[in-house]
Amino acid sequence: MKTFERLIQYTKYNTQSDEKSTSFPSTRNQLVLGNELVKELISLGVNASIDDYGYVIGKIASNIDHEVKTIALFAHMDTSPDASGEDVTPRIIRQYDGSDIILNEDKNIILSPKQFPSLNDNKGHDLIVTNGLTLLGADDKAGLAEIMTFVEFIHANPEFKHGEIVVCFTPDEEVGRGTDFINMNSLGADVGYTMDGSRVGEIAFENFNAASASLKFNGVSVHPGGAKNTMINSVFLAYEFDSLLPKYMRPETTEKYEGFNHLTNIHGHTEFTEVKYIIRNHSKDLFEKQKIDFLNAQAFMKQKYGYNVCELTIEDSYYNMREIVDQHKEIVDFAIEAIKEAGLTPIIEPIRGGTDGARLTYMGLPCPNLGTGGYNYHGPYEYASIQEMDLAVEVIKKLVQKFI
Repeated sequence: MKTFERLIQYTKYNTQSDEKSTSFPSTRNQLVLGNELVKELISLGVNASIDDYGYVIGKIASNIDHEVKTIALFAHMDTSPDASGEDVTPRIIRQYDGSDIILNEDKNIILSPKQFPSLNDNKGHDLIVTNGLTLLGADDKAGLAEIMTFVEFIHANPEFKHGEIVVCFTPDEEVGRGTDFINMNSLGADVGYTMDGSRVGEIAFENFNAASASLKFNGVSVHPGGAKNTMINSVFLAYEFDSLLPKYMRPETTEKYEGFNHLTNIHGHTEFTEVKYIIRNHSKDLFEKQKIDFLNAQAFMKQKYGYNVCELTIEDSYYNMREIVDQHKEIVDFAIEAIKEAGLTPIIEPIRGGTDGARLTYMGLPCPNLGTGGYNYHGPYEYASIQEMDLAVEVIKKLVQKFI
């Protein structure tokens, strides 16, 4: 099966994760896809299984006569809850000519290089797009497809030399829980790579330090007819709190290494309002300062109103992997060499987000991130380049042989 055919096959499963769920994995369909992936791995001669938490682990024995490091290849099965993953309808645009792509004529949804300049680099490629109503799921089913196609290549070419390879497909990465219950002993790997980036040729080994902030605003509700000097509207308290944070640190005003505070959700009424933020920064010092900004804003509002007007909880999610990956320079060097040997120019950029690799790195498995050929993740403008996906498989082949 070709790489793009696998991606299209996997998009039939709605594997959106759910941050409100208390189960693990957070949605049942991740287990359904996981079991199908196990069957596929077994059909390709891999010793594979899925555990109670939904982690798919397969092991391919070494076929060389000396000991080398065991490499783990990761991709995640879930898709983002930011856009619908139900009834995904992929469509292939052959030899893309650089013009606007009409995703949905009825709703006038257009994928345009004017809005998404990355399309200019994909002229002549065959692109997989959506119908404008759902995400595609290339994040990270492109990674799943590429790893599985590599496994099929090994199965069909026993003369291809390699050390032990571990394949691991994780649930719930999109809600920041992708490694919560992973069994590191079962993995038994020395180094890892997540296939979870965008443009093929990318290698990322630094990411945001990340935290979440949850706030509860307690207002005073009275009849609006007699509200003067008495009512305190909790929705306006939330707005006031947000105004105390630096406006230049919103996602829409930042890029590259610049951190941000992102208000992701607000829900409430006069008496009570809940708000959620995510806090991100590559610099650990600036990351800590951002959290202090939240605490200072809370303290100011409590002093101003004279009661517990704002309850704040901040929880760290993951940290920048670079500090640890820098101690294992060869895993980055090998990836750069593999990318070059696949005929690509390496693209070294920080991740403006996080992957399972960040948390795995802090769990003792250094794990940079590689590009897959998917673009515009988490929404209906998502697309994938068939040619780039095939190149990603070539990168994996070159990379694995760097360790023997």
